[in-house]
Amino acid sequence: MSNSVTIRRAEESDADVLAALAFEAWDRDLRPYLSGAAASRDAEYNRLWQAARDGAPRTIIAEINGIPVGWCQRMAGKRYIPFLFVSPQAQNRGVGTSLLRRMESILELEGADRVQLDTLADNVRAVNFYQHQGYQILALKTDGRSGSDLPVSVRLEKRLNPWHGPIDDIRNE
Repeated sequence: MSNSVTIRRAEESDADVLAALAFEAWDRDLRPYLSGAAASRDAEYNRLWQAARDGAPRTIIAEINGIPVGWCQRMAGKRYIPFLFVSPQAQNRGVGTSLLRRMESILELEGADRVQLDTLADNVRAVNFYQHQGYQILALKTDGRSGSDLPVSVRLEKRLNPWHGPIDDIRNE
């Protein structure tokens, strides 16, 4: 049995599995940096489930041996990745890199010359991961409310090589 990562398109019926996977990663990797309403487990699970269901046409799933271990989603009409989650058990196995590279390829085929994403500034592991993938820090931002305990996020960007020209799916020989 192979442990190689395969990537497929998501479907609405994947929402429960994707939300559970994302929630597990959020709970372990992001919630420790949050407080107040931003750390609400119920609210976050519902937000992730809604995003997984509504964003299915723009979502790809990584699987190992047919089991979902990560997912990545691009925003409709924008060159922005709002979600990249990898199950804690599958981290450090190339899953995040595979998902990010595939999503970047999709965006390049759509003509994108750059892509942006955000992550929590305190999540140094994630910031380092994105920088290792060629992303550069553009800005630090808060959520706009006043207060000293607000989470600060980092906006990162990567330049892409957009495809210019036709895409031949099938060649008749």
